[in-house]
Amino acid sequence: MSACEQLTASASAGVAPALRAVDCLSNEATAAAFGRLFGGQGALLPALTILLTLYIAFFAISLLTGRSRIGISALTPRMMTLGLVLTFSTSWVAYQGVVWTLATGAPDQIAGVLMGAKGSATTLFADRIDMVFGAIAEVGQTAGSAEGAAASAATGSFTPVNLMWLAALLLMLGTVGVLVTARIALAVLLALGPVFVVLSLFSGTRGLTAGWLRGLVLTAITPLFVVLGGGLMLELLVPIVAELRNSQGGVDGRAALALFLVAAVHVALMAMVMKVAGTIVAGWQVFGLGSPDRASSGERAAASSGLVPIAEYRLDSTQQSAAAAPRRAIAITQSGMEAAQAAPAPASSRTSTIRNQIAATPLHSGALPPLRDGGRARGIGSRFRTPGARPKEMMR
Repeated sequence: MSACEQLTASASAGVAPALRAVDCLSNEATAAAFGRLFGGQGALLPALTILLTLYIAFFAISLLTGRSRIGISALTPRMMTLGLVLTFSTSWVAYQGVVWTLATGAPDQIAGVLMGAKGSATTLFADRIDMVFGAIAEVGQTAGSAEGAAASAATGSFTPVNLMWLAALLLMLGTVGVLVTARIALAVLLALGPVFVVLSLFSGTRGLTAGWLRGLVLTAITPLFVVLGGGLMLELLVPIVAELRNSQGGVDGRAALALFLVAAVHVALMAMVMKVAGTIVAGWQVFGLGSPDRASSGERAAASSGLVPIAEYRLDSTQQSAAAAPRRAIAITQSGMEAAQAAPAPASSRTSTIRNQIAATPLHSGALPPLRDGGRARGIGSRFRTPGARPKEMMR
């Protein structure tokens, strides 16, 4: 009998043995799936060879067509991608040592550090859950005597004993159910992992790899939240469970009601934990593998750089053409007035004549009277003359 068969045989003894059995079976199933996919006689080895050949052929075509070039910036990411894909898709030692260890061991270690536990935090949490369930079962057996059964039949179905067992069922679903479900889903994702690792070679299928990584992280961090949140709830459950048994050997009604309330709150907490974990993982960019909003990102980049799309530029240019003449008239008028004010005293009569002509011209006409040659105020350019240069008339 193997180690997993022994753990499976004792899985019904409690929560901790059940989790150990699930972990052992998940490891064996993942290793067997890896060997059947990309092992020595794997069924997908020809497909892997074809995909690697296509990857190199596409790169060669991009070099021939000028879309890529031979350099460190172009070859380094491609070679790194090719090396990582070959390593994690053909070596079980590398896949187990990195992907499996990070997905199963890292959240457990973080939970242990936060809780100050020595060893596995999940195992410690499961042992405490077993102690709580053992105390509830002991109280239920004591209250389930003939006298307790007669009292239950007389008072109805919502008795303290039934309420206590319903609370225990809710606790079982909120702790063991969530943990076992997350572990099984994680095992399935890890078993299919090499396929999604190979799909990261091409840009068209990298979105699938990004989705797989998001699901992997979601199922990996779920036990972390369950252990941390469940540890706080256990601190509330211990004094309540201690007060379940009354002086007559039955179940205290107030303690049973409090136990049911805490169990219901724990189930709601687990639902909130799943939603929060999904929200956290959904915001992960996955190292740039998935880019579903490439068009919107391009628009944001153009907006941040100050570039305007061609269609918008044409539309704006047609809309602004009608107002171009008044703006030019206003600009020339202001520059002419400023230049006239800055002109020397000998040209005052000429400047006043030009100012009167500009002031008398309507702005909406789009035309200004021609300025005489040799004048000081010729527009905007006259304000930026060389300091040493003087008009010909003044030099005379």
